[in-house]
Amino acid sequence: MIREVGDRAGEGRTLNNIGQVYNHLGQYPKALEFFQQGLAIVREVGDRAGEGASLNNIGLVYNSLGQYPKALEFYQQALAIVREVGDKAGEGRILNNIGLVYNSLG
Repeated sequence: MIREVGDRAGEGRTLNNIGQVYNHLGQYPKALEFFQQGLAIVREVGDRAGEGASLNNIGLVYNSLGQYPKALEFYQQALAIVREVGDKAGEGRILNNIGLVYNSLG
C-alpha cells in the first residue's frame, strides 16, 4: 500500500521494520537485506534520522554475526548522523552498542 501511494519515506521505514523482525528471529542475512533496502530509500529521500537508524540496525546485524569491525564501522557512521540531527536518545543507544562491541572484543 505504501508503494502504491508513493510514500518513499514510509517505504524505507517499513523495510527497516521488517528487517527488525528478521533480526529478532535470528535470520541475519534476511534482516541485512531489508535494512540495506531501507537505507537506500531513506538516503534517497534525505531522511537523515532514518539513515542513522538504518546504519545502527545494520551494525546490530554485524554485531550478532560476530563481525565486530564491520559493526563498528556502521555504528560510527550512525553516531555521526544522530549527533548531526541532535538525536540524544539515538546517540545513547549507539554508544551503548559500541560499548557492547568493545566488551565482546575483550
